[in-house]
Amino acid sequence: QVQLVESGGGLVQPGGSLRLSCAASGFTFSSYAMMWYRQAPGKERELVAGITSAGDIRNYADSVKGRFTISRDNYKNTVYLQMNSLKPEDTAVYYCNVQRGLVGYWGKGTLVTVSS
Repeated sequence: QVQLVESGGGLVQPGGSLRLSCAASGFTFSSYAMMWYRQAPGKERELVAGITSAGDIRNYADSVKGRFTISRDNYKNTVYLQMNSLKPEDTAVYYCNVQRGLVGYWGKGTLVTVSS
């Protein structure tokens, strides 16, 4: 079965950095685009970044462009989100996602808190 396990969240001061990881299993990882979403308290889940199966095309939400970088390692079945220059408004639970046809799969998320 499809499993997505996020890690790397935590408490960081404004201006700091974190690197999130999402370990995938149960499907042919290298054949699918991968996405990172986030959900802040009281807000809807939003798409943060996406990367194609080969890693050659990446897209970002306007709010994170120039600060976040999505990447993947198809040998390790892992997708990453490097987050720099973090702001308090980046505080959220971050989720990994893969869409296989009509079915979307989600991890349990990892909490990122940006606060001094």
